[in-house]
Amino acid sequence: MEALRYPIGKFVPKPDLSPDDLKEYITEISHLPALLRKAVKDLGEAELETPYRPGGWTIRQTVNHVADSHINSYTRFRLALTEDKPVIKPYEEQLWAELEDGKHAPVDISLLLLEALHLRWVMLLESLTPDQWQRSFVHPQSGETTLATAVGIYAWHGKHHVAHITELRKRNFDR
Repeated sequence: MEALRYPIGKFVPKPDLSPDDLKEYITEISHLPALLRKAVKDLGEAELETPYRPGGWTIRQTVNHVADSHINSYTRFRLALTEDKPVIKPYEEQLWAELEDGKHAPVDISLLLLEALHLRWVMLLESLTPDQWQRSFVHPQSGETTLATAVGIYAWHGKHHVAHITELRKRNFDR
């Protein structure tokens, strides 16, 4: 079950990120919309309604979740760049996934949203100075996170959910 939940493993932050590490994370974030679009290409409605693991979200909910999550992250980056260690508002991602748009919106809507969002986000990320990468936000439960660590989390997050979909495709649909 752990392999189904974390098909690429859990996120492990790198200590002492280099400029090349940050550049790689930005590249991964820039590629995510295309990778996610490819992962769901040619899936029918029944396949989009298939959970990636027992008790997990459907493929549709997963795609819609990535859009929700990355919108929140983009906002958190902007807050950290314009405020001193802002305390961010967490959201109940499981409950968001159960809302009408999370559960039933066509994946194309979230894919278009991610394409536009990631263009803006990458533009912002590429503009950051070394000092700005050290700016941070505070999550009420998990504490303080620098933008350098957060960009790694979200590069991983995108790959994590693409892997949920591609692994499910291999197991169930692409035979």
